[in-house]
This record gives sequence, C-alpha cells and structure tokens, in this order.
Amino acid sequence: MKYVPQQTVAKDVMATGIGLHSGKPVRLRLCPAEPNTGIIFRRVDHPEAADIPVCAAAVTDTKLCTQLGDQTTGVSTVEHLLAALFALGIDNLRIEVDAPEVPIFDGSAAPFIFLLQTAGIALQEAPKKAYKVLREIRVEDGDKFAQLSPADGFSVDLIVDYNHPVIPHQQQRFTFVGRAFQDEIARARTFCFQKDLEMLQTKGLARGGGLDNAIVIKDYSILNPTDLRYPDEFLRHKVLDVVGDLYLGGHLILGAFSGRKTGHALNNKLLRTLLAEPSNYRLVELPADTDGLPYPTAA
Repeated sequence: MKYVPQQTVAKDVMATGIGLHSGKPVRLRLCPAEPNTGIIFRRVDHPEAADIPVCAAAVTDTKLCTQLGDQTTGVSTVEHLLAALFALGIDNLRIEVDAPEVPIFDGSAAPFIFLLQTAGIALQEAPKKAYKVLREIRVEDGDKFAQLSPADGFSVDLIVDYNHPVIPHQQQRFTFVGRAFQDEIARARTFCFQKDLEMLQTKGLARGGGLDNAIVIKDYSILNPTDLRYPDEFLRHKVLDVVGDLYLGGHLILGAFSGRKTGHALNNKLLRTLLAEPSNYRLVELPADTDGLPYPTAA
C-alpha cells in the first residue's frame, strides 16, 4: 500500500445517553461507511430528513454547542464525537441518532473513543486525505482570535482567560501524534458556571446538564464532588472543542492552530475562511511513509 489508508469502524456499535439540552434519552449508532463517503449524520426519528454530511458549511448554530442542519431535522452537540473521530483517524462513518442532539455522556470525548474502539477500526483501500495549510489564516473578535499557520503536523496552542478565581489564565501547546489526544485531552469535561446553568434551565435548555456531565463552577469553588481530571482541565476541554470543530472540515488539518479565548463560532469562522480560498490550502493524499499521524496506527 503506497498511501496511508482511510479508516472506518469494523462493525455497528450503539449506546444510549442523555441529551444535554433536552434531558431526554438519545440512542446513538455508529456504522461503517464506504471509502470517500466522509462522516454523515442521519436523524432516524425523521425518516424524511436528509443526511447531513459533515462540512464547515453545514454548521448553522454555535451559541451553546456546534449544530449541523436546521432546528427540525438537524443535530447539535457534535463536537465531542468529532474530536473522538479525529483521535482515532476515522474518515468514513454513518452516525445515526433518534433525537436533535448527540448524547453528552460524561461531557468529554472519552466515551465516544471507547465506543469506537469497541466497534474496532477497519482499514480501507483508499488514500487518506488532509488539508495542508499553505499560508497563515487568522480571524478575530475583539480580544479573541483563532489562527492556522503552515506546519507538517497538527498542533494546538491555546490561551484561556476567564478573569475568574476558579479558572486562572492558562496557556499550553499540544502536538498531536499517536495517542497524544487520548492521553492528554480526551477525558477533559465541558464546564459551565452555576448561574448560567440555572438561567439556561429556566429557558428550557441544558435540562440534561449537571454534575455527571460537566464541571459546574460557583463563585469561588467547583461543585463537583470529585477532583479535576487534569490540573488545567478547563483549558484542555477548550482544546478538545477546537479539535472537534476543526474536524468538521472532514479531513485532518496539517497546520498549527493558535488561539486566545476562542469558541465554537470563531473556530468555525476560521475553518470556513481557510476553505473559502483555494490558495489557503491544498488537499493532499498522505503517502505511506507519513510520520507523526495524530492517531495510533498498527505496528
């Protein structure tokens, strides 16, 4: 084989969890897909709903999570699952859900990685593709920014600054090779402030949110009975979001990401800006001798 092969799952795998915003059970099924299919979401509770291919243009809302498609037949809270697909190098997959959102599980990417590993990874006879960043791309919003620069691999350098006593100013750079995402990022949970959670729940949102699937922050403390999974878990979860949001391009990105106080909206704007101009990137097939892939490979 003269190229790095595309990958899918070896068999169907299914799990049930709670929707973050509805608070209702959601059934999720991950199914193999043919080479060059890409990643596709399917709402099985709406038989007439069109499949939603994962791409930057499919994003329709980024207020509280990343949503694909319309309010009636779309799917939201997709970023943690997409980060898990990045972590294992999945190129082709059909994702079936029977609700408007992907289950939140524990608020991290780790349960999705477990599901994918349970299904097994299947190599496919087609070359894996990647977006190679050719020039610096930057988007800004006040003091926030997100940027991609040319590089041979993929890395994330991120600054978080909430001006809050529980979340100190933090910055770290992560280079993703092999199991780096699984070991350093995957278990980082989403987080929220208690006052914001209570406000959202009065509006009928975040009904499934709680201490089982998020770090909940009060004025000067964390309400969860267990310790943080990483000393800088807040920063690492924001890195997880960056990875998931950028994987909405449908391929690996060969480039260095840097950002300050970025979120779903700015991440998606950066991805759209990258792909809007052909001179910004080149879609390449990865040769077999490619080093530093950001997911584990067979020996």
